[in-house]
Amino acid sequence: MLYSIISLLLEVLTGLIGGACLLRLYMQFQRIPMSSRSGNPLGSFIFALTDWLVLPLRKIVPPLGRWDLASLVAVLLLELLQFLVLWLLAGGHSGLGSLAILAVFGVVRMALSGMTGLVIVYALLSWMPSRSPVADLIDRLCAPLLAPVRRYVPLVGGIDLSTLALLVLLQVASIVVGQLQGWVLMMG
Repeated sequence: MLYSIISLLLEVLTGLIGGACLLRLYMQFQRIPMSSRSGNPLGSFIFALTDWLVLPLRKIVPPLGRWDLASLVAVLLLELLQFLVLWLLAGGHSGLGSLAILAVFGVVRMALSGMTGLVIVYALLSWMPSRSPVADLIDRLCAPLLAPVRRYVPLVGGIDLSTLALLVLLQVASIVVGQLQGWVLMMG
């Protein structure tokens, strides 16, 4: 029971901070202003949640073009730490090498979950006509994800089904990642 409670708490903490690191990475890639002066209320929250980890990593991990690799390394380190703590709590009997694999797949699963959440929020906000800074931000974050899907999914009776199609694709990707993770762990 204690293992399950600690596992849940680690999952929540890693998901919150790691998700913020991934959102920081994506927002910087999309060149979305992150300061509160720019009308982005989420940017200040993301900075407050991640600066303690990302800024020191930036001293040793340079960006790659528009990609803030320090944010990516931060989420990978968080996932690795989570699996290391759980491995130690479980007795540390299985191979330590699988922790890195679990961490990489954890980051991919977190990214897919984050994209799924963004698309769901986008769909909900699209039903209510309101112009708010948060709605504009979600729209800017989802537009690059939806653009390729909209090329292939036509409007049906004036209704845009691209969000539904993207959600299905993200769920398929999650299933594939889960199967791939199992296959890689069995091979290693």
